[in-house]
Amino acid sequence: MLYLAALLVHCVPLAMGQYDICKSWVTTDDGPSWEFYACQPKAMRMKDYVTVRVDPAGITCGDPPERFCTHENPYLCSDECDASNPDLAHPPKLMFDSEDEGLATYWQSVTWRRYPEPLLANITLSWNKSIELTDDIVITFEYGRPTIMMLEKSLDNGRTWHPYQYYADDCMEAFSMPARRVRDLSTTSANRVLCTEEYSRWAGSKKEKTVRFEVRDRFAIFAGPDLKNMDNLYTRLESAKGLKDFFTVTDLRMRLLRPALGGTYVQRENLYKYFYAVSNIEVTGRCKCNLHANLCTFKEGSLQCECEHNTTGQDCGKCKKNFRSRSWRAGSYLPLPNGSPNACAAAGSAFGNCECYGHSNRCSYIDFLNVVTCVSCKHNTRGQHCQHCRLGFYRNSSAELDDENVCI
Repeated sequence: MLYLAALLVHCVPLAMGQYDICKSWVTTDDGPSWEFYACQPKAMRMKDYVTVRVDPAGITCGDPPERFCTHENPYLCSDECDASNPDLAHPPKLMFDSEDEGLATYWQSVTWRRYPEPLLANITLSWNKSIELTDDIVITFEYGRPTIMMLEKSLDNGRTWHPYQYYADDCMEAFSMPARRVRDLSTTSANRVLCTEEYSRWAGSKKEKTVRFEVRDRFAIFAGPDLKNMDNLYTRLESAKGLKDFFTVTDLRMRLLRPALGGTYVQRENLYKYFYAVSNIEVTGRCKCNLHANLCTFKEGSLQCECEHNTTGQDCGKCKKNFRSRSWRAGSYLPLPNGSPNACAAAGSAFGNCECYGHSNRCSYIDFLNVVTCVSCKHNTRGQHCQHCRLGFYRNSSAELDDENVCI
C-alpha cells in the first residue's frame, strides 16, 4: 500500500495529458451499454521505481579510501571518499535520494589515477517494464560534466542495447559524427540518433551541471513549441513508423567515457581531479499499457498495468482467457479524440460478438433476441455489425469493411 500511495503522490504534470478514461457506462435509445476508449496511465517520476547498477566492479570510490580535489582547487586535495564511513561514502543510491536544504548527495567514481587507461563507467537503470518517456531525461553532475558520454536504451530488459544519444565536446573527434541539435530536427528525422556538443564543453563545474535527453523538443516538432497541438503529436505517434517505439524503454544506460577536464588537456601530475559524480537522474514517463489501462501500480518489486478491455499481462499485451474470439491488438490514439480501444472479446458472451469493423465502440445486448448489436454506427454504416450502408449510401467495392469510406 505504501508503494501504491507513493505512485499516486508522485504523479507529475504530463505533456501528453488525455486518454485517461478507459470506459464509461452510457445510456442510449437502445439501452445502457459500456463505451470503451483508448486509455493510458498518468506520468510519474520513474526514478522512484528504478533498479540501478554501476559497473565495472570497483568503479565506485571509497574502497580503498582515496583523496580527490576539484578543478577549481586542483592542488587542495583534502576531500576524501571512504566507503566504510557513511559521511564520506558516495554509493549509487545517492543518485536517487531526497536532497535536503540544497545539500547535494552524489555517487562518485574513483579518480583517473590509472591514466592513460580510459576511465569508463556504466550506470544502468532498469524498470523490468516497458515505459514511455513523457519529458526530458535530466542527469545532474557535480564537479563537471563528462567530455564524452553516451546514452543507450534497451527494449528487452537489457538483453540488447541501442544508441540513444551521443555527447562530446568534439563530436567528430569522439564519434566521427557531426554535431547536431534536437531543435534542428524535422518531422521526418524526429527519431534520429544524434551527437550533441551542447552539454559537454567546460563552463565551470558549478555553472553548467545538467545533461539532457530532450524529449519535449522532439514532441514540439509535431505539437508546437508550447506542446499545444497534441492532436497532431498523437496522430504522428500512430502513423510515423518507429516514432512511438523511439520513446519507449525498459532500461537506460549511461556510458561515461571521459570525465570533465576543466577546459584543458589532461594534467598527468594531478589525476585526483578527474572523476565522475552524479547527484540526480530524473526520468519522467508512464507505464506502457498499450492503451488498455489508465492505472499502473507497484507490486512485488515491479510496475504492473491494471488492465482493462479484457486484456492481461504486465503491459496488457494479450487477451484474457476466454476473451480470444479475435486477435489481441494494441489500442490506438486514432480516431481523435477518444481513440480505438480494440478490446478483446469473448465468443458467445453478451458483448463478445461486438464486432463493428471500427465504425462504433459501443454495443448493446438485446435480451429477448439474445443478440449483441452495434450502437450508433458511424461512417454512414448501419446493421448489427455496422456492415451495411445507410439509405442513400452505397457500398464502395474498392474498400474493406473496416474502411471509413466503405459507404459513399
